[in-house]
Amino acid sequence: MTTPEDRIVAYTPAHRDAWKRLNTDWLVAGGFTLEAKDHLTLDDPEGQILAKGGRIFFAERDGTPVGCCGLIAMGDGGYEVTKMTVRPEARGGGLALRLLEACEAAARDAGAHRLYLETSSTLAPALGLYARFGFVILSPQPTPYARCDVWMEKRL
Repeated sequence: MTTPEDRIVAYTPAHRDAWKRLNTDWLVAGGFTLEAKDHLTLDDPEGQILAKGGRIFFAERDGTPVGCCGLIAMGDGGYEVTKMTVRPEARGGGLALRLLEACEAAARDAGAHRLYLETSSTLAPALGLYARFGFVILSPQPTPYARCDVWMEKRL
């Protein structure tokens, strides 16, 4: 039996459908409602993220997208980590960590001073990953998401 080839790649227009599908799937599976900001970001990643100085990365297994994560440029010079997911069947092999590493490297290359994220307390595995990666909990921040009740940052 061969070992699957996993790699982290930057977004291309060919990833557009996978971006929407991967993120819609995890939100629905998590019991969340797709909110207005979700629709904007998922329907137009090029305009809402890339054209505004952000980045999107994909985890691919044997050439098939199995995970993704975006970076939204923030007004303070930091980057928001957004829409991070890895399909259940691809979890446990370090792809989520590799996506975070790609995001951090891109943010550092851009001269960012921090990574920021908003998440839900119901996502315990994600919270554990973020904490192990060096994110710390912040006090509540303004957010467009009803599901968000945890705010975190990692200083770079």
